[in-house]
Amino acid sequence: MNLILLQALILGVVEGLTEFLPVSSTGHLIVAGDAIGFTGERAKTFEIFIQLGSILGVVWFYRAKVTDLVTGLHRKPEQRFALNLFIAFLPAAIIGLALHKYIKAYLFGPLTVGAALIVGGFLILVIERWHQHRGARVHSMAEMTPGDAFKVGIAQTFSLFPGTSRSGATIMGGLLTGLSRTTATEFSFFLAMPTMFAATLYDLLKNINLLRVEDVPHFAVGFVAAFLVALVVVKLFLGYVARHNFAPFAWYRIGFGALVLLYFW
Repeated sequence: MNLILLQALILGVVEGLTEFLPVSSTGHLIVAGDAIGFTGERAKTFEIFIQLGSILGVVWFYRAKVTDLVTGLHRKPEQRFALNLFIAFLPAAIIGLALHKYIKAYLFGPLTVGAALIVGGFLILVIERWHQHRGARVHSMAEMTPGDAFKVGIAQTFSLFPGTSRSGATIMGGLLTGLSRTTATEFSFFLAMPTMFAATLYDLLKNINLLRVEDVPHFAVGFVAAFLVALVVVKLFLGYVARHNFAPFAWYRIGFGALVLLYFW
């Protein structure tokens, strides 16, 4: 295997491992890319592309529910769930479009990512403690109201700050809203589908001039690696949150964020 295919495989695995955990895939890809010498504008386009692999991993994992949702939109439960997803999707979509250039230009760097990892870790510890004290009000996605969905959507907007973690923001937003850990995690996965598809395709279209035919092999390797690893991670993560809290991820974020700051300082 030549060097660029090995780099693609490593980054695909990193993407699949971290995209749906509350640890920030952005931070991990920045460190991993720098460590293996895979940087620059084309590397950023590659990282955007392999996100599609992770998203499709979740779609495949929930393929039965996704099929039921798409084919059952004439039924009220599916209509209510689709409405909740749309409501939760809108805040980040609107704010993201408005601030996309500013975020890419001024906030997308290792030091801001490292700081966000640390701050987010401490916030997870605080929210976990609050949630343990208050308990859950909503125990399934079918019980969610449009108001619950909107609050999760507002929480998702914080993930526009690089290093915050989209899954971390939405899951913690779900806990603050009163969702159980499993419900917050599952809704985060479903909300990732429209959100990440839209964001990824938007970025790819803006950077399509950087894509070349010779990029196909390593893009394919990264894509498949991200898909397969994400598929496994989603299943294991759901099993984990059914029995444990998110404190270990918080401490991991704090430690990793400190390492990011040291590494790039």
